[in-house]
Amino acid sequence: MKNLKKRRRIQVIVLAVVALTVSTALIGYAMRDGINFFRSPSQIAEQPPEANEVFRIGGLVEEGTLVRGQGETVLFSVTDGGASIPVSFTGVLPDLFEENQGMVGTGSYVNGVFEASEILAKHDETYMPKEVVDALKEQGVYQEPES
Repeated sequence: MKNLKKRRRIQVIVLAVVALTVSTALIGYAMRDGINFFRSPSQIAEQPPEANEVFRIGGLVEEGTLVRGQGETVLFSVTDGGASIPVSFTGVLPDLFEENQGMVGTGSYVNGVFEASEILAKHDETYMPKEVVDALKEQGVYQEPES
């Protein structure tokens, strides 16, 4: 009787380990396309990624490089102070996008140019949604930002 209980306990433990391993492998497989690594312009200049790798690049839009082309295509360079990477983007840019401002782009590095599929611009550090301001005013905690 004791031998049967011991064998059953070992079977349950082995089954649990196998199930955990399979579920971890399935989660990793499902997330492989959803993970985008962040790289700085210096990292890209030192070790260029493969053309089919999708990743994020971030830095400042370099002054004097913003060129609006035909249609919706925009060319500019992004820098981190150490290196500068040319960027091509086709689409509508965020309202806060301008030179000397922070940005993050998602895309791939093809033939020496980062081809962005998405561009995000940094909000002003004093930005706060109206709903948050209203809630803080109701609590009596809100302080007007200094200009």
